[in-house]
Amino acid sequence: MQTRVARLYGAHDLRVETQEATRPGPGQVLLAMAAGGICGSDLHYYHDGGFGPVRVREPIISGHEASGRVIEAGEGVDLARGTLVAVSPSQPCGNCEYCQRDMPIHCLDMHFIGSAMRLPHEQGMFRDLMTVPARQVHAFPEGVTEGEAACAEPLAVCLHAVAQAPDLSAKRIMVTGAGPIGLLVLAALRHHGADEVIVTDLTDAALDRARAMGATSTINVASEPDALEPLQKEKGQIDLIFDCSAAGPALRTAFTAIRPRGTIIQVGVTGDMTIPLSALVGKEITWRGSQRFHAEFAQAVSLIGARAIDVRPIISHSLPLEQAREAFDLASDRSIACKVQLTFAHEEPFK
Repeated sequence: MQTRVARLYGAHDLRVETQEATRPGPGQVLLAMAAGGICGSDLHYYHDGGFGPVRVREPIISGHEASGRVIEAGEGVDLARGTLVAVSPSQPCGNCEYCQRDMPIHCLDMHFIGSAMRLPHEQGMFRDLMTVPARQVHAFPEGVTEGEAACAEPLAVCLHAVAQAPDLSAKRIMVTGAGPIGLLVLAALRHHGADEVIVTDLTDAALDRARAMGATSTINVASEPDALEPLQKEKGQIDLIFDCSAAGPALRTAFTAIRPRGTIIQVGVTGDMTIPLSALVGKEITWRGSQRFHAEFAQAVSLIGARAIDVRPIISHSLPLEQAREAFDLASDRSIACKVQLTFAHEEPFK
C-alpha cells in the first residue's frame, strides 16, 4: 500500500515521494489525510533548515497540523469509517517529572509529530495515508469542513496563550502580528470576552483579515508608524500585549506601549535578540512565554465544531500535495497568503 509524502531533505529541498503506508494495529486508526496547514516552523525548516538549535539532520516528512478521515480502525477503536478528525501532534510520555506535575507541555520525553527536535526525527502529516494512535484523534460533527478541522492545532496554541494572561475584563489589549497565530489569538480573545483588541501588522491584507475576525482597530506599522505614538504616552496605554510576530521592532514597540505592571505574552518564536531590559525592570513588566498546548486541543476541536470560533477567514489558499513546493513558497509571501493548506488524495485503498 503506497502513500505519497512531502519530504524535506534540507533548505528548499522539498520532494513529493512515495513510501509504504502501514495498516492500523490495536488502538490505532488509519486516516486518509484531508487538509494540512503549513505552519511557521515548517517554513523555518524549508527556508533555513531549522530554527534556533533545532536543525533538520535527516529527511523529514513535514506537517503537524492536519485533519483526516477514518479509513480503518484497529482493535478496540470505536470510530466510524469516514469520520472527520483532527490529529493532535503532541505525545507527552505521561511518566516524567513534568507530566507527573501536570505540566505535560514540558515533558522530558515529548514526541511531537513533524518535529526535528529529536533524532530520529518525528515524521509529519503531509501524506495521503497515515496511521496514528486513536488517542490522538478528535472527531468533528457533521458540517465542519476539512480545512476548518485542520486549524485545530494552531487554535489550540492560541487558546493556551490566552490562558496565560490575567483577567481580560476592561483591559486594553494589543496583538502584534496578524499572521495565522495572531488572528487566532485575536479570535480567542474575543471569544473569552475581550472588549478592545488592537492589531498591528506590516500589510493591509493581514489587517483586513484582522478586522474580519473582530479587531476593534488596526495599525499598519509600515505605512502609519505615527499611529503608535498615542499608545506610548505616559509610560504606555496598553494593559496586555500578545507578541505573535517575534520581530525585534514589534517587541520594542510592545515594551514602550505596555503600561507599568502590564503583561506581555510571548507567542512568536525566533532566535536570540536584544531586549530593552531597562523597560522590563523600570516598568515592572511581566513578560511570559507560551508554547504549544495540552487540554486546549480538545477545546479547539469543540469550538471549531460548534463554530463558536470561526477559523475560515484565515484559510487563504489550498493546493494539492503534488504542488507542495509551490504551497510553501506561497505561504512565505505574507502580502497575499495567510494560512496555506495542502490537500490530499481521497482514494479507497482497502476494499
